[in-house]
Amino acid sequence: MDRYAYLAKFTEQAEWHKKMVQFMQKLVEVAAVLQRESANRRRSSQEGLACGRRGSDEEDDDDGTGQWLSGSMEQGGSNEVMAPLWKIIAIAAIAAGIQFGWALQLSLLTPYSQQLGVPHMWASFIWLCGPISGLLVQPIVGYFSDRTKSRFGRRRPFILGGAGFVGVAVFLIGFAADLGHMGGDSLDSPMKPRAVAIFVVGFWILDVANNMLQGPCRALLADLSAHNHKRMRVANAFFSFFMAVGNVLGYAAGSLPNIHKFLPFTATVACDVSCANLKTSFLIHIVFISTVTITAIFLVKETVHPAQKELADSEPQPSTPFRKEVTTAFQNMSRPMWLLYLVTALNWIAWFPFLLYDTDWMGREVYGGKAQGTNAEKRLYDLGVHAGALGLMLNAAILGFASLVIEPIGKLVGGVKRWWGIVNIILAIGLFCTIPITRMAEAYRAAHGLVPPPANIKGGALSIFSILGIPLSVTFSIPFALASIYSSSAGAGQGLSLGVLNMAIVIPQMIVSVVSGKIDQAFGGGNLPAFIMGGVAAVVSALMAAFLLPNPPPSRASMPALMAGGGH
Repeated sequence: MDRYAYLAKFTEQAEWHKKMVQFMQKLVEVAAVLQRESANRRRSSQEGLACGRRGSDEEDDDDGTGQWLSGSMEQGGSNEVMAPLWKIIAIAAIAAGIQFGWALQLSLLTPYSQQLGVPHMWASFIWLCGPISGLLVQPIVGYFSDRTKSRFGRRRPFILGGAGFVGVAVFLIGFAADLGHMGGDSLDSPMKPRAVAIFVVGFWILDVANNMLQGPCRALLADLSAHNHKRMRVANAFFSFFMAVGNVLGYAAGSLPNIHKFLPFTATVACDVSCANLKTSFLIHIVFISTVTITAIFLVKETVHPAQKELADSEPQPSTPFRKEVTTAFQNMSRPMWLLYLVTALNWIAWFPFLLYDTDWMGREVYGGKAQGTNAEKRLYDLGVHAGALGLMLNAAILGFASLVIEPIGKLVGGVKRWWGIVNIILAIGLFCTIPITRMAEAYRAAHGLVPPPANIKGGALSIFSILGIPLSVTFSIPFALASIYSSSAGAGQGLSLGVLNMAIVIPQMIVSVVSGKIDQAFGGGNLPAFIMGGVAAVVSALMAAFLLPNPPPSRASMPALMAGGGH
């Protein structure tokens, strides 16, 4: 017994000694942090005379409306060193590859699904693939990317894997008609079930891959920003800008009627000209997203900070991370985060009817065509779809410019959240304006027969597409920047926080996908009822963003990591 008592006492002393060593290490870390902070304060005071207006600029920054192009700061919100701006731009450029494929989805896939034989009423249900996969994938990917201990980094393995799955998905979508014909689909039948099945599988994989890419990319931007609120907003503005670049390229590819001639082998007996155009565009997408992703992955290396390693080592991965961690995230969510998610959800309820059916609206209501009608109706529908793709390209050009001036305009109008409210009113007006454009087109066809609309009607429709690029730039930027700022202030993981924010996007998409087709069918099969529903949601979202959403908390640029709660 004496021997066992001695061993027990020795073990207890060893454990106590281990804790004392850990405690002393912590004291050394805190002392080092305080020493660096003291040096930073001395340097800041010496620079004070040269930066006479710096104090007032930082006060403006605290409410989210500062000078976002400033790249001179070196310290982040948790005393981490911020990455150079070129690294943030390199990672943000991946958004161009993501959005290139998303633009092709929005402009071509709804018409393509109807050409494969999917009725218009049921076409909306295909879009359920995206939100269901996003509802599951982004929070799980975000959770594991926060805790991954790979020597390649936390975010980069998921980004590279997502890009690989994108290549597989767009191959299945582009070659669905050919694979379906090889499997037994009849060329004379309007419904091609095997091609539809392959198309849906590819569509599902594509949305999973996009979620694997986008969530870790935004989280990596927050990591590189070192929790500095100004740099986070800059990073998200660049991400939105490159989304616009991808939109321009994707919609340009979708609007070219003879792009299949670039790859002549894409036209086959089962794949007509419009199908070959889609196939060629997706093959170009594979090359493009592979180039930007591999370039960014090799140029930008990740740095795992001690607080992140402690998080990864001290918390064992649960068997059900999604249920446990997401439930905990919602339970601990602050009031500003709840309001942010609610405003974001209403904002996307407003957007999705137009994003899903904009080119279909041009082909059906504005041009008067049908995807499964006579040859003349099919021709008009195809002309309308390509005109819609041109409108989306104009939309993307305006989106790119507006992304670069979000914060200056936000400062001018009294805050980015107020600017969010204003642009949602613009969104509502644009959606409501589809009604008179449609009625004018119908009246013109009643007087002149089944012919394309005149220049004034087409110009009015394209104007709606163009103007909506302004609110879209805000939708792509401000919610994600605010989520990063709120989660950084609360010490939460960026990956999981942005993954949970994605729920405020995918749940509205599920609602729109389920409801819009039935609403449109109940009112005659057109797209206008869903657009009106979106306009109402935009008004409500505008009022909440302007009057209920709180200002971002002040940036903690001078607060040590341990005093800020560790953080991400």
